[in-house]
Amino acid sequence: MKSALLALVVFCASALPALGAGGAGEIVDMTATGMGIFAVILFVAAYSLVIMEEHLHLRKSKPVLVAAGIIWVLVAISYQAAGRPEHAHGAIMHNLTEYAELFLFLLAAMTYINALEERNVFQALRSWLVNKGFTLRTVFWLTGLLAFFISPIADNLTTALLMGAVAMAVGGTNTRFVVVACINIVVAANAGGAFSPFGDITTLMVWQKGKVQFFEFFAIFVPSLVNWLVPAICMSLAVSKEKPEVNDAAVELKLGAKRIMALFLATIATAVSFHNFLHLPPAVGMMLGMGYLSFFAYWLKKKEDRLLSGDNPLDVTGHKHETFDLFRKIAKAEWDTLLFFYGVILCVGGLGQFGYLAVVSKFMYLDLGPTAANVLVGILSAIIDNIPVMFAVLTMDPSMSHGQWLLVTLTAGVGGSLLSIGSAAGVALMGSARGVYTFGAHLKWTWAIALGYAASIVVHLFMNARLFTP
Repeated sequence: MKSALLALVVFCASALPALGAGGAGEIVDMTATGMGIFAVILFVAAYSLVIMEEHLHLRKSKPVLVAAGIIWVLVAISYQAAGRPEHAHGAIMHNLTEYAELFLFLLAAMTYINALEERNVFQALRSWLVNKGFTLRTVFWLTGLLAFFISPIADNLTTALLMGAVAMAVGGTNTRFVVVACINIVVAANAGGAFSPFGDITTLMVWQKGKVQFFEFFAIFVPSLVNWLVPAICMSLAVSKEKPEVNDAAVELKLGAKRIMALFLATIATAVSFHNFLHLPPAVGMMLGMGYLSFFAYWLKKKEDRLLSGDNPLDVTGHKHETFDLFRKIAKAEWDTLLFFYGVILCVGGLGQFGYLAVVSKFMYLDLGPTAANVLVGILSAIIDNIPVMFAVLTMDPSMSHGQWLLVTLTAGVGGSLLSIGSAAGVALMGSARGVYTFGAHLKWTWAIALGYAASIVVHLFMNARLFTP
């Protein structure tokens, strides 16, 4: 429950500007009303269930979906009683627009990632690394480096799972190495995702909201790199130069794999161009990119049908060969995650209509100051999750300099590395390396990660000092 309360504070501390008032009129302060207090209790209860997902085996989307619906019922009733029956409709439509953009963008990106996985792109990279016969220390640095540079494109979750599989395959029964390598991968993947709109949901939201332009994210490249390098240097001292025995069969790329990679890069370029030059939502460009993939999928399916049907002309069993099917890749998207975002956006937006975001925003960004508030956002994201935290920051839309918006983008992106439960990458690796990479094992190295967190903030404040002027 304590974590859920902190989650609420974080959500409220950093929010989407348009959600607060976007077209719906002035918000009435209802923070002390029974409806408002009940909405907070409902949100805290729902998020408590989200935090206990691993223990309850209850999908995280379910409690927030229920809470979101009920909270907006409370909002509608409250504003009707205040003589403003149309307010709730205008406010929720803005929330739905925000969600639709995020949903379509992520759906296209997830479809490409699933297609690349099915074409053995990630498996081939893993096989190549494992078969090279590197020492454990070399694998430690390589997996971290690759995680840092792959996550800006493939997202931190996918990257962490891929590199984690490499570390576990090479480390084998050497649990000490596997633990340190997994921590290094989580930190690197989160740090790499912080300087790219495609690397993390938080950076994507900041980009789509227009707070930071696409190429401006690279201003925090060096701070992000420092965030990974500082703890990596500390942890590498605990990794031996032993050269383990590995024997993993080579994995070949399937037909069309390289062309799908090229189409994915073209899709990213399309989304960036739509946003920068045409002033259209990046999600529209991503959906156009899915159109590229859909036409290529048609050709690929026809090609594979011809190739597979000629494999054995004597086969009269009627066996149907597996060919590339785009809609299967769409079906494999992380629907629980996508629906969780819906619940979070509507929950936070609903609480904003009661006036809670304005109260927390005043405390954090006026009383504490933007720098302290943004550093706190990163720490809180380790306890909760950076996605709801960043959504809350954007909803409150505090008046900040460009340097401060980059700072909160950095801290929300890398702060989750402080604890294993603070990011999707950490939670995913705890599942794949169950019993080895644990919350306690990660906690032993939190001091080194905290050094990197502090160092990255200091580097940003000095390197990008010119961006902090109003």
